[in-house]
Amino acid sequence: MAAKLGGQGGGKYAIGANADINVTPFVDILLVLLIVFMVSVPLATVAIKVDLPPAETPKEAPKTKPVYISIQQGGKVFLVDVPTDLSRLGADLNVALAPQGTPADQTVLIRADAPVKYEEFMGVVNQLQSDGFYKIGLISEDLG
Repeated sequence: MAAKLGGQGGGKYAIGANADINVTPFVDILLVLLIVFMVSVPLATVAIKVDLPPAETPKEAPKTKPVYISIQQGGKVFLVDVPTDLSRLGADLNVALAPQGTPADQTVLIRADAPVKYEEFMGVVNQLQSDGFYKIGLISEDLG
């Protein structure tokens, strides 16, 4: 492979042209470059220093019972376990939330049965907003 000894022209020991590529030096160079890049890349990463404030334990809020609205199929509305309707919902919520502070600042939770129509659900949400309750949370249950 490396040399051709003998052949036509030039006598017994004439050396002809070699058309084969010797890949060993090429592989050596690639391996050296690979090692150089593997060593230099971790040094090139830039870290950003962030000064975070110290963690503080949150002040415990007073334990209060959550006030939630349940919507059943057919549009039946319950405030916790007491039946109510849309016309009395705001007044009943004000009475239920009065011991916990300003009623309009409290979060009202809503849960609905699966077959409840969207129209009935949005009717309750719209009534709550018209009564001044804008903090509304939805209760979902993972059945899977």
